[in-house]
Amino acid sequence: MSFRYASGFNKPGFNPLGAQTNVTYYDLYSWGDNTYGQLGLNNTTSYSSPKQIGGLTDWSKIAVGGGTNGSFASIIKTDGTVWTWGRNNSGQLGFGNITSYSSPKQVGALTNWLYIAISEQNVVATKTDGTVWTWGYNFYGNLGLGNFGVANNTSSPQQVGALTNWSKVAAGNNHNIVIKTDGTLWGWGRNLRGQIGDNTTTDRSSPVQIGALTTWLSVACGWYHTLATKTDGTLWSWGRNEYGGLGDGTIVDKSSPQQVGALTTWLNICGNQYSTMATKVDGTLWSWGHGANGQLGLGNITNYSSPVQVGALINWLKVFGGGQSSKSIKTDGTLWTWGQNSSGQLGLGSTTNYSSPVQVGSLTSWVAIGGGKSFTLGLG
Repeated sequence: MSFRYASGFNKPGFNPLGAQTNVTYYDLYSWGDNTYGQLGLNNTTSYSSPKQIGGLTDWSKIAVGGGTNGSFASIIKTDGTVWTWGRNNSGQLGFGNITSYSSPKQVGALTNWLYIAISEQNVVATKTDGTVWTWGYNFYGNLGLGNFGVANNTSSPQQVGALTNWSKVAAGNNHNIVIKTDGTLWGWGRNLRGQIGDNTTTDRSSPVQIGALTTWLSVACGWYHTLATKTDGTLWSWGRNEYGGLGDGTIVDKSSPQQVGALTTWLNICGNQYSTMATKVDGTLWSWGHGANGQLGLGNITNYSSPVQVGALINWLKVFGGGQSSKSIKTDGTLWTWGQNSSGQLGLGSTTNYSSPVQVGSLTSWVAIGGGKSFTLGLG
């Protein structure tokens, strides 16, 4: 699954190192499967190349549902409002109902949403006041509200506890991982393959701390595995591993964080269904795990249990996943995709799989991507 939270950069004065300047202006595009209106185009027609959603340019941070049923999307605007659309069978759109919508619709009236991530059928988000909120599906305790079961699904945002020090969020198939402002790492939800990282395989309906360290910097989730970087530039992984998606040279599941090699130069990370993509500070791109649909970008359909460099280029900036397809933005603002393409989710005007990176159109203003199993959103 994708790295569900995707933060964009500013189009004016775009800085490839990620520093933001003054004003943010983005166009929003979508492509791929549209069965539930998840492309936000006010129809249910699928497209294999990018289509602009409306004419607004105040979009900021995007998140896309992964997993088998992850056919919805959410976005935070520059004014701090949150908007959702697509499938809504578990109340995951946050509107107090289970009605699907094929165009963006605002969730409530608040203007203080900060970070957002999407699981298969639920949402986790933080506000500028440091609180964390969830809504949608709850069978595995996904919402972190201390209970389990679909009877406890909620179709509107609910606060998780009363703490005000939550910061960055990530979501897997049915688990959520959050970093606090003190650098600690917490998780809840499904844990069958150890994807929460608390050294158990017990599902958790309330946040549990992952170890005792206070140096976690960023986090990303695959469907059943989790990845995180520390402030020292090291990379760590845990969870499901039969295809080598943890990158530790084995195909054995791990229920607590394990370091991936000894390097201290990892920069950006994302998790796909059973694979992982990452960039280093030198601009190189690396992948490992499940490769059956070419999603590793290595020109083959082979699995790898340790990081392998994708080509020799050193201008890769950000990576984004989505089921069994992969996306990356280069420092020149171009967008490249590869892997599974059965629904046109690569945006290349076809439904042909590709096992090496292929450029999407000719735009040089792409800043962020949200990848679901079979559809994609992009800011550019």
